[in-house]
Amino acid sequence: MVDQDQDQDQDQDQDQDQDLVDVDPHDPGDGSLPTYQWRQADAGLATRRQQREMGLRPGGQEPVARIECRGGKRFAWLYRIDLAKPKRPMTLAKEAALDKAMAKRQTCGTCRRRYFHCLPLKTLGSCLECYDSTPADPASYITPPAQHLLAA
Repeated sequence: MVDQDQDQDQDQDQDQDQDLVDVDPHDPGDGSLPTYQWRQADAGLATRRQQREMGLRPGGQEPVARIECRGGKRFAWLYRIDLAKPKRPMTLAKEAALDKAMAKRQTCGTCRRRYFHCLPLKTLGSCLECYDSTPADPASYITPPAQHLLAA
């Protein structure tokens, strides 16, 4: 008799659990991701840039929400922080490839100086000093290496 009462109580508990529905107040209800306004997202969510500052990366997870700013004109995907993985360290090969790519953007084709900032090569084709004789601050560039003039 006691066993039957316990079974009935368990069945009622299971029925009540099935009636419970998890409701997200930010879910639009149309199957799309929840949308938050600027600075309104939950504490466990972060953008890629915020995760990068924390030394993390999304690690293949899909976005779980989006955050809108500027009246909905711009948005960013939000990822769960607890599922994030540590950021991969920079290898020497990656660093060399990045330096080579940046050297292309920072080196004037005329005077061969490498600047500490990217040059307007698409619009001007060279640094400002070569383009219109605007003097460049010597602290803003690295002088090119000297020509190798030895016979051997």
